Parts: sequence; C-alpha cells; structure tokens
Amino acid sequence: MKIESVYFGEEHHLFRATLRAFVEKELKPHADEWEQAGLFPRELFGAFGKLGYLGLRFPEEYGGQGLDYWYTVILCEELVRCQSLGVGVGLLVQSEMATSVINRYGTAEQKREFLAPAIAGEKIAALGITEPGHGSNVAGIRTRARREGGDWVIHGAKIFISNGTRADFVTLAARTGDEGARGISLILVPTDAKGFTVGRALKKMGTHSSDLAELGFDDVRVPLGNLVGEAGRGFGYIMELFQGERLTLASFANGIMQALWEEILQYGKTRQVFGQQIVQHQYWRHRLADMLAQMEAARQLTYYACDRLNRTASAQQEVSMAKLYACELVKRVAETALQLHGGYGYMEEYPIARFYRDVAAFGIGAGTSEVMREIIAKEAIDR
Repeated sequence: MKIESVYFGEEHHLFRATLRAFVEKELKPHADEWEQAGLFPRELFGAFGKLGYLGLRFPEEYGGQGLDYWYTVILCEELVRCQSLGVGVGLLVQSEMATSVINRYGTAEQKREFLAPAIAGEKIAALGITEPGHGSNVAGIRTRARREGGDWVIHGAKIFISNGTRADFVTLAARTGDEGARGISLILVPTDAKGFTVGRALKKMGTHSSDLAELGFDDVRVPLGNLVGEAGRGFGYIMELFQGERLTLASFANGIMQALWEEILQYGKTRQVFGQQIVQHQYWRHRLADMLAQMEAARQLTYYACDRLNRTASAQQEVSMAKLYACELVKRVAETALQLHGGYGYMEEYPIARFYRDVAAFGIGAGTSEVMREIIAKEAIDR
C-alpha cells in the first residue's frame, strides 16, 4: 500500500519503496529466527550503515545523508514490516536516540571518533539514561561523574539499556554537579574502559530480537574531552533528544497499525463465520471503520509533529501528543486484531501475537503516557 500525504514527494515514495523491498527480502524471512535467538545479528548494523540508513539526518561529512525527520519517520514505519520490532528498536537507538545529541552538540573530534563509525555501523551505540530507581524522573539520576585530573571518573548503574549487551560506547547521563536537572551532563563512555560491566541481559515480554541490559560503572575513567556540549546542560539535551525518540515511537506505532490492518483485511476476507466473511458482519465493519479513522488521525498527528520539528527544531507539545495518541491507540488496534483472529490470533504462527506483546511497552518507553499528558498540559495550560 502506498502511503499518501501532502508532505511526501517522489523522493520519499522512492525511498519507502526501496526500503520496503529490502525489509521484505532481507529481514522478514529471518524474523522468527532472530526472535527465538533473542538477538539480531551484529552484521545488520554494518549492512544498514552501507545502505546509508543509520545516518539519514546526519551530515555527509561524517557519512550521513543530510536529510530530515521525514526519512526517519518512513524508516520506522517500514522497519516494523519485518515483524520483529526489536530490529527497529536496536537500529533506531543507533541512528537516532544515542547519536543525535553527538551530531548536534558534539565536537568535531567526538563526531569522528563516535558518530562516524556509528553511522557506518562499525561501532554500536547505546543510550544510558534509565537507572534502577529513576526512569521518568531523569532529573533524579544518581550515577555520578567526578573530575579527577584530566578524566571523568564515573560510578553508578543503568538499567533497561537497549543495545547494552554489545554496545561499543554509551552516551551516558551522569551527575557532574548538584542535585536536580542542572547537575546532569552527557558523557561518551567506550565500553572497553576499565570498570565498565554488563550485568544481566534482561528477559522481556516483547521485542525479543533486541537486547536489554543492566550496565555497571565502577570508577570508569574517560577523558574530560568526552563531555558532550557543556557540563550541567545534559538534562536540557536529553529533553531535546527525546523529541526525536518520541517521534520514532509514534512512527513505529503507525507502521505497526498499518501492518495489523493489512493482516486484519487478509484474514477477515478469507475467514467465513456464519456463512459470510468476518468483515461483512456489521459489528466488525463498524468497529473497523472507527479504528481506521483513529489510525488516520494518529498518522496525521504524527506527520504534523514531524513537520513542526523539521521547521522549528522544537515541537514538544506536538510530538508528545503524537506519541501519546499513537502509542495508546496501537495497543487497542493490536487487541482488536487479536480478537478478530479469534484463537488463531493467540497462536505464535500468526504475527498478531508478537505484535500484541511488542506494543505493550509503547506507553512506557521514551517517556510514559502519564509524562506525555503532563508535558502537553504544561505547554497548553501553564505556558
């Protein structure tokens, strides 16, 4: 199905078509294998790097494509068609969540050492923010980095870190100053540094093909030059960074809803119940009509947020709305798809069961739905 929008031109459609063909041919046939293994191959980072998909928004000087958020949105919408969301999660951590702050605030040396090899897929990146006691409350993180000579000495722990078991570096949020938001900085930490450890590889309900880990920092030393931007400005960078991450989650949700819709039509037109196709029963026709209208609203809200982010570089309210609406809706769409499939939707041989598990965390990652509502309220009411 061709995704039409006033925002898309021929280059966008060509990009989508090329990407979709790659996903269908090179990724989808391996989805079951990677889900069972609990990890997709490291080589996939290199393959995506060679195709230019890991640096869509980054400068050509460092191996990127110099494009905008529209291509990231399309990348997310199409990657989920491989029916293994963990692949998309791992690759977007690499191409957006852990690296965009380096692109915007990093030094030329940091971009050469960390960003360029990440774009090429030669180094795997992870974003280290969440801690055992601090998730949505980023301002309360306890991992600390103190100055000692020419180094930062880092001590603390992180949890729920995607790409954490095999990252070559971590874009780490650490406290370099006083309590509260103004004491947080971002520091690039190579994982071969002495004192860095990977704890448990966490088992999770969904996104089985991507890894999630606990990380430990026992007086890890890195040069002072690994500080990204200014000391004490890290919280602001993270909030800015979250705009891209939340747009990514909303786009994943829209892509999954489109894939679920196609599964619903395919099954609902072939399965006969009481003498007619499921989709010919009035109850299901009307329920699906409502669902399709809501799906389109989620897509257009996400596209509006993307347009605002491209034009103004700051769209907290719009991106938060898109993330909230799309990521809550996708859970209801997955439940509807499962219900329409009946017992077959509960079977692992159908992609419905996997999508149902995968989307359960969409209201948690990149800021919970409750946090999204508070951001929207602050922007719309308090300001």
